[in-house]
Amino acid sequence: MTEHEAQPTAERDRAPGEAGQDQPQPAAGEQPAVQENGAQVSTEGTPAGGPEAAIPELVIISGMSGAGRSTAAKCLEDLGWFVVDNLPPALIPTMVELGARSQGNVARIAVVVDVRGRRFFDNLRDSLADLDSRGVTRRIVFLESSDDALVRRFESVRRPHPLQGDGRIVDGIAAERELLRELRGDADLVIDTSSLNVHELRAKMDAQFAGEEEPELRATVMSFGFKYGLPVDADLVADMRFLPNPHWVPELRPYTGLNEEVSAYVFNQPGAKEFLDRYAELLRLIAAGYRREGKRYVTIAIGCTGGKHRSVAVSEKLAAHLAAEGVETVVVHRDMGRE
Repeated sequence: MTEHEAQPTAERDRAPGEAGQDQPQPAAGEQPAVQENGAQVSTEGTPAGGPEAAIPELVIISGMSGAGRSTAAKCLEDLGWFVVDNLPPALIPTMVELGARSQGNVARIAVVVDVRGRRFFDNLRDSLADLDSRGVTRRIVFLESSDDALVRRFESVRRPHPLQGDGRIVDGIAAERELLRELRGDADLVIDTSSLNVHELRAKMDAQFAGEEEPELRATVMSFGFKYGLPVDADLVADMRFLPNPHWVPELRPYTGLNEEVSAYVFNQPGAKEFLDRYAELLRLIAAGYRREGKRYVTIAIGCTGGKHRSVAVSEKLAAHLAAEGVETVVVHRDMGRE
């Protein structure tokens, strides 16, 4: 008979943790711990005895329909925030709790709340009170605009106001203002977008949330072949067909621009190194302007006849230049291998 079989039946059948002397008792004033998947978890949801979960920073974006909520949300997304659009207010505390369990992977959350939530919008005040009781750091950004500006924007996109029903656009705007009046009074930041364009609104959001660091510019350098068509997503296009084609050099023809001999051949041609230096200088000027205008992503297309030799070699060198200057750069060779 084994030691386990020798134990009294009642003792063997007892669930883990039921034995009074084996289960630690909470000290006075502490919440008891419960078993979850074999590990002790406090009733607050964090592992008993483990480090306290970091509560994410929270920004709630709201305001008038047509005032620029989507633009403000995209700006925060570009700055590294985890953005949730049109989340029912009752679920905001749950979203924060999930972020706290992410082990620091979701440190900043932005939630867009607006009248599209209809009846859910009434729960916002309760959710805010819940967050305050938990000690969550939160800010409310309210996007405001004049009636005239809002009417023009709705008419330009030919869409009804979400609250106008069978009435006019101005009726929906008036109903929304009344619904949001109290929230506007509680806002930490009110931005009037009546006379702002998209870039100016992004600049205001950057000034509030980017901190001292300048927002990053991310670049994709793409080689391509003109015979396969221009890349539809290119912001800038450069043509390398002014350089001799390695295709006509028999010993180089089988290789691509990734080959050192092909790259050396390309950059030994008159004008190749000069082009690279001057184009990199031009891109520095353009990148500074993109940042001022709130543009965060740029695709630079470098083309040759087939996208195999010259464009590939130049793309690799250009990407290295950009990376050395602190631009986050990805290289894509769209047509290499298609021949």
